[in-house]
Amino acid sequence: MTLDQYQALKLWHARHSRDHPIEKDTWDIILTLWMSGWVGGAVAMVLSVPLATVACIALLFLPRTYCSVPRYAEHKTASLAP
Repeated sequence: MTLDQYQALKLWHARHSRDHPIEKDTWDIILTLWMSGWVGGAVAMVLSVPLATVACIALLFLPRTYCSVPRYAEHKTASLAP
């Protein structure tokens, strides 16, 4: 995700927070977990905890996954329409 894409998403959530409060809260959780992945990954590597390292690396892909799931779902429902 580029900085421009992040900014556009942040502005969309700010403008639509009343209409879509769950999406805004979900995005805040996603960003918190993503940041935990960055910080925790370094700590897990220093402490040599392989399972925590893998979990933190997986968290780094969470924002991209969150943004691609609606596109995938929209594509699937469009292909099911008659």
